Amino acid sequence: MNMNPTLENKRVRLSPLTLNNYQNLIDIAQEKDLIYYSPSDISTSENLKAYVEIALEGYEQKTIIPFIIYDKDKQKYAGSTRFGLIHWKNKVLHIGWTWIGHEFQATGLNTHMKFLMLQYAFETLEFEKVEFRIDQRNLKSRKAVEKLGATLEGILRQDTLMKDGFRRNTCCYGILKPEWETIKVSLMNKL
Repeated sequence: MNMNPTLENKRVRLSPLTLNNYQNLIDIAQEKDLIYYSPSDISTSENLKAYVEIALEGYEQKTIIPFIIYDKDKQKYAGSTRFGLIHWKNKVLHIGWTWIGHEFQATGLNTHMKFLMLQYAFETLEFEKVEFRIDQRNLKSRKAVEKLGATLEGILRQDTLMKDGFRRNTCCYGILKPEWETIKVSLMNKL
């Protein structure tokens, strides 16, 4: 099991996020409303560093694999994503904590990233399920995950405290390993 993978195709490279490369994301992290629907705060370089340190603590505990995203078309760093809440025994993990700069949104970059991550989760790690958790109000992200082929499994009511004190409802989406081959073909046709 490679806990330090680089996932790559013609469009994107997902490399391990570290304290040596996160500075490439400072300007993007400060974009207005970039992670409005997240309970995290990355709006300052200090907050971004703390965000990365938390991810790296999870990496040490083998519950998180964080990535920095590089868009090969634009030849720029685009944001961050990760595998999280990795449950090795149950073979279930989450894909999320994804944020990409406004100029990279709606360019197909996200589909390339998610394809690589799903492929790694199902084919290399041999996991049985991938989950996505999204703020119910975040229609853009929900539609993106639905376009991947994920199924809405339920809504957790008021389960996450946001920065402003609001308690959000979280939509739980999932893809099962037996569904992967069909989804893979569909995604490959979009890439």
